[in-house]
Amino acid sequence: MREFTPTRAAGLARLADFTPRMGRRYTSGRNYDYGPDGHKDVSGLSPYIRRRLVLEEEAVAAALEAHGPEGAEKYIQEVIWRSYFKGWLEHRPGVWARYRDGVLQDMDAVSRDRALRRNLDQAEAGQTGIACFDAWARELVETGYLHNHARMWFASIWIFTLDLPWRLGADFFYRHLLDGDPASNTLGWRWVAGLHTRGKFYAAQAWNIAKYTGGRFAPREADLAVVTQGLDASEPDGLPAVTPLRVPIAPESAAPSLLLVTEEDCRVEDFANELSDLRAVVALSASHLRSPRDVADDVLTFEAGALADAGGRLGQAFEMKRAGVSSDLATWAVKAGARQIVSPYVPEGPLRDWIIEAQPALQAQNIRFCEWQRPWDAAIWPHASAGFFKVKKAIPKIIAQRQLI
Repeated sequence: MREFTPTRAAGLARLADFTPRMGRRYTSGRNYDYGPDGHKDVSGLSPYIRRRLVLEEEAVAAALEAHGPEGAEKYIQEVIWRSYFKGWLEHRPGVWARYRDGVLQDMDAVSRDRALRRNLDQAEAGQTGIACFDAWARELVETGYLHNHARMWFASIWIFTLDLPWRLGADFFYRHLLDGDPASNTLGWRWVAGLHTRGKFYAAQAWNIAKYTGGRFAPREADLAVVTQGLDASEPDGLPAVTPLRVPIAPESAAPSLLLVTEEDCRVEDFANELSDLRAVVALSASHLRSPRDVADDVLTFEAGALADAGGRLGQAFEMKRAGVSSDLATWAVKAGARQIVSPYVPEGPLRDWIIEAQPALQAQNIRFCEWQRPWDAAIWPHASAGFFKVKKAIPKIIAQRQLI
């Protein structure tokens, strides 16, 4: 898989290159992980879609045009999984809070337990002695990417064979994945652990790894734990109740505005023309907020490139800022003479936490934080309150509603 260049142009080139393989070839080959140089049957679009350098709708429309609804069915479903996870977490923001606070608790436990510290270090360094797991750990650190099937195997081995805290595994992924997303990453790990869908978990099996790596790895059955139940007993109260989706504050088109560009949506040119009194543009670097630990340089570099590309496409002067003290947000707005800060919707995750922290300072200056919500999210998220089947059933309606055919 070629290098990830953090621009919309690079994302569109990758989209065009992969479109012919979005049909039957993707359906039959998507589960095979042939290694870092062999990812031919998956698109590698996730770092671009995660930041909306390429939109989900663009990927789905390309698949439909090239292969039709039946031929592109599996590819479309996989694109929509990411939107489903985002909507699911919007319905249950408490799950993100549990993860965020739990990582700190797990890190505290590591600081007090030498054996756990040693085992965690070995897993992250790819030195466990389980060849496939160690190779995936090194690939993740070196490339910022892992095949989706490898992510499932890796998480299962981390949780059930190595008996390491699942949240620290999710944190390891989140610090290194170029496509790291708070919803997909957190809920993907919870799904493997048996916490997302109660009573269901994912058990890595030696025969499955051997088959879908084309024989690159051939672990012994004895190398992997026999899994009979997930971790649902660790959350005896079960899942939080479904809450209504948050309704963002809509911007006023004529109000003096500061436009905030973040890695949550780097296609701000879709909205910016709605602001008739734009005083300043701030491109906010925030990927360092992903973890209390150091986030990989490759992630920081990709984010910086994506933000610069987004700012350049706006055709407006912009400043690059780093999310530090949250009250800085109000300071920037006051300096610009803005009465509202406007951004594409910021979903649950560390940046949303930072903006919530900024609210008292914004309110003290009588500055509103306003958001645009994409129709794509508005079409999918109401269906994302339970399992994926509800969303899957609605896909034809969503495609028609968005006029993608």
